[in-house]
Amino acid sequence: MVDYHTANQPYQPGPSSNNGGGGFYMAQDDEWDRDMLLDPAWERQQRKTFTAWCNSHLRKAGTQIENIDEDFRDGLKLMLLLEVISGERLPKPERGKMRVHKINNVNKALDFIASKGVKLVSIGAEEIVDGNSKMTLGMIWTIILRFAIQDISVEETSAKEGLLLWCQRKTAPYKNVNVQNFHISWKDGLAFNALIHRHRPELIEYDKLRKDDPVTNLNNAFEVAEKYLDIPKMLDAEDIVGTLRPDEKAIMTYVSCFYHAFSGAQKAETAANRICKVLAVNQENEHLMEDYEKLASDLLEWIRSTIPWLENRVPEKTMQEMQQKLEDFRDYRRVHKPPKVQEKCQLEINFNTLQTKLRLSNRPAFMPSEGKMVSDINGGWQHLEQAEKGYEEWLLNEMRRLERLDHLAEKFRQKASIHESWTEGKEAMLKQKDYESATLSDIKALIRKHEAFESDLAAHQDRVEQIAAIAQELNELDYYDSPSVNTRCQKICDQWDALGSLTHTRRESLEKTEKLLETIDQLYLEYAKRAAPFNNWMEGAMEDLQDMFIVHTIEEIEGLIAAHEQFKSTLPDADKERDAILGIQNEAQKIADYNNIKLSSGNPYTSITPQAINSKWEKVQQLVPKRDTALQNEQDKQQSNEYLRLQFAKQANVVGPWIQTKMEEIGRIAIEMNGTLEDQMDHLKQYEQRIIDYKPSIDTLEQQHQLIQEALIFDNKHTNYTMEHIRVGWEHLLTTVARTNNEVENQILTRDAKGISQEQMHEFRASFNHFDKDHTGALGAEEFKACLISLGYDVENDRQKLTGTVESNSQSHLNSSGCNLGDAEFHRIMAIVDSNGTGSVTFQAFINFMSRETTDTDTADQVIASFKVLAGDKNYITAAELRRELPPDQAEYCIARMAPYQGPDAVAGALDYMSFSTALYGESDL
Repeated sequence: MVDYHTANQPYQPGPSSNNGGGGFYMAQDDEWDRDMLLDPAWERQQRKTFTAWCNSHLRKAGTQIENIDEDFRDGLKLMLLLEVISGERLPKPERGKMRVHKINNVNKALDFIASKGVKLVSIGAEEIVDGNSKMTLGMIWTIILRFAIQDISVEETSAKEGLLLWCQRKTAPYKNVNVQNFHISWKDGLAFNALIHRHRPELIEYDKLRKDDPVTNLNNAFEVAEKYLDIPKMLDAEDIVGTLRPDEKAIMTYVSCFYHAFSGAQKAETAANRICKVLAVNQENEHLMEDYEKLASDLLEWIRSTIPWLENRVPEKTMQEMQQKLEDFRDYRRVHKPPKVQEKCQLEINFNTLQTKLRLSNRPAFMPSEGKMVSDINGGWQHLEQAEKGYEEWLLNEMRRLERLDHLAEKFRQKASIHESWTEGKEAMLKQKDYESATLSDIKALIRKHEAFESDLAAHQDRVEQIAAIAQELNELDYYDSPSVNTRCQKICDQWDALGSLTHTRRESLEKTEKLLETIDQLYLEYAKRAAPFNNWMEGAMEDLQDMFIVHTIEEIEGLIAAHEQFKSTLPDADKERDAILGIQNEAQKIADYNNIKLSSGNPYTSITPQAINSKWEKVQQLVPKRDTALQNEQDKQQSNEYLRLQFAKQANVVGPWIQTKMEEIGRIAIEMNGTLEDQMDHLKQYEQRIIDYKPSIDTLEQQHQLIQEALIFDNKHTNYTMEHIRVGWEHLLTTVARTNNEVENQILTRDAKGISQEQMHEFRASFNHFDKDHTGALGAEEFKACLISLGYDVENDRQKLTGTVESNSQSHLNSSGCNLGDAEFHRIMAIVDSNGTGSVTFQAFINFMSRETTDTDTADQVIASFKVLAGDKNYITAAELRRELPPDQAEYCIARMAPYQGPDAVAGALDYMSFSTALYGESDL
């Protein structure tokens, strides 16, 4: 039921009241038949309609009328009717029964009507008191027009035209309904049913109504309106159908009741739509916040779980195990990391989009959970890349170490085997006591032989020291088989000490008997002395020819080849020395033969026989071509490695500058103004696709880099670009173009949400670029201040509140004549556009500030006012009211978050919608 005490405010007479309102009612009075010639059917319809309309208001005061001509004659119920529908108190009525009392009461009612700007024509108190039916109906129609129809307004039309326009709009979607007037258009009853169905579709089954059954249609509409809408039945269906042209005033009165019944629902629907819009934005933002929190948690957890693996520096024992670690690291770089790079980029884009949406909807900025800020993620990512770089360097250094260890271990084993082979039987030889039964000549021979052995022993001192030095280096490099190396080295050193001690003891024994020895064979002695160093030289040569080598460059292998050629150049002189040594032995034999001397089976001074010298010489001759082949193979390998270096350098020297050029081009695109924002977005999308199309070049470079690593190539003098530089540059290029795309998307979102024209966006960009002298994409404080002044921004004169009073035209700021940016106001602006205190203002922050200063958004006060409409002007709202007015999910959303109302007028179940509305916009709106 419509409450006219609250829905209709008292009429305030103004300068135009007598012209607009009075003229309208006077015109309506002119329509009335001055000679009282009213059509009987119309009169019957008016009497029934007006009586029902009056009773619909009088029942609020606990009374009603039966006969409209008789019950208003004393003026009492007439005055009561006016008080109910106007909400004002009339003068105290006179309670007398005399005619003069009745006339006075009716005059008070007519004076009140006249005070509302209504000019009554030909209607006097005497006619009403006398029960004149025509005048009484005319007076009631005047009251209906003033208090039920005048306030109806639709698109600057009022009263009858406004009510007709409202009916046409509400019934437009319905078939067989064409409202053009307030008489014939309503005869079939479909228009009444369409009005009800449009607002309360559950009450009417419109599709079952038939145009050829008007009585059923009218009765259905009147019964539903009386039962569910609290609109009394004011007409009979038969009267309307049986009249050629139904009474217009009766139809208008009846239809106005429908308008007022549904106008409250329209206000509630508008308020509910506003709340739904606000809540939908809030729910979407909360969903985005939850997505950000989950994505940030997953990414941080991956970083935390990956860093310990990259920081693990436990070395492996063999090259094969380290190769497997390197392969695992390559899988991480190729398979596991790239998706995480995309997730990190998407996370930053989502965060920027969320902050833009919150700002555009006048919400507080989103603060992620502790430890999940974008800066925290960037810090963790930087830690990850540092650990990744350190892990790769460690892997390569460890492989170099293992390679050198393998080389040293093989060299140790080779030298140890040669030494052990040489020392075999030496202790037994030094311990024998052959000098006890020898002749003097034999003793002298033994002395010479021992001297030759001592010379040989001294020559082997270097080899023993080399073996000990290699063992020491293996220990320092943490060789995994160091215990066995140390054991073998210790055994060699102990044996060497024993040989030294035994040599000294034998020499003393021989010197004791030296006086008994007189004959010394000088030739044998000379043979022994020359054969021993030559034998050592051959053994050293064989050792060198069989020595393993490791090189990494062409220059190193060429150095080895040059040294080998130098060695080969000494072979002719060595051959001459061999011939000389063998000649000594032959000369001794000739002398013995000549003098018939029976020689012993061997040289008494040395164990080196001519056969041994020849055998070792042949061995040296065989090892020389083998050494040539090994060095040539290594030279081929180094040439292949050099080709790999050149191939990688050629590609890297193209890709590296290409990435740098693209980074500079993106920087230029970000500050240029070529076309609309959509054109810039299309340009960036095409530019991004061209960058993505370049990915095969990066993959080719990765394949070449893998070949280099597999060949154990650790340096490349032909280029300054490493694969790490290329990867970082490529990832940074992808991230930069994605961020630039996001910035343009946010500018489009800001432009569309704030109603900023393309010309304004161009003007903002042109001013920003003009003062961005160094093309960094950001303005310093003084540059930003000059930019605002150039746009005509006047802070002290044009600063506006944040409660929705911002003018729709941004030129109200930008075209002001003043340019007096005060220090305090400028500091306030800088705090908005540079919240982190970096001293610079980005273009996005500049656009956000200008859009906030020139457009309007929903405020907390507007949301509170909407809730107050739903609550029936109360300071609190109940769960039932929320569930009735809002969609189920948003009603439950409000109920779950609203605190209990604590005011003095609180009732059970009352909820505080004011605090809830304020919380939606943060404390800044309090």
